[in-house]
Amino acid sequence: MQAGQLCKRNVIVAHRDTSLTEAARLMREHHVGSLVVVSEAGARRVPFGMLTDRDIVVAAIAKGLDPRTLNAGEVMSQGLYVASEHDDAEEVLRMMRKRGVRRAPVVTRDGALVGILALDDLLDICAKGLGDLARAIGREQAREMHARA
Repeated sequence: MQAGQLCKRNVIVAHRDTSLTEAARLMREHHVGSLVVVSEAGARRVPFGMLTDRDIVVAAIAKGLDPRTLNAGEVMSQGLYVASEHDDAEEVLRMMRKRGVRRAPVVTRDGALVGILALDDLLDICAKGLGDLARAIGREQAREMHARA
């Protein structure tokens, strides 16, 4: 499967100048732990950073900084890993593990944001696949037992 088939299309975003207070409000309102920080390029939203609830705590609050005076661009994680919508999901998972990230924005060939893929999404797919495999094995075992009876 490709990243574009698995990603969530409803991505909550912030801009570099979004205040941390507003970013935290967006996270709470949308029940998410991260925002993709984007820049506008015409009609395209291009991801260039990720702001997580952990970034806010570690980079601002734990250092005693006033989050009301900071913005997303000052606190966001650097070195963003971005997946193409055509990338194979296994390759995306490998790169996420290698880079130590839990989420990857998914983009079109021209870099426009189309979704976000989280480790949880990939875990769901793996779990469903394992469940299907277990059911298939169970059916085969039941068929063999019935055939031997």
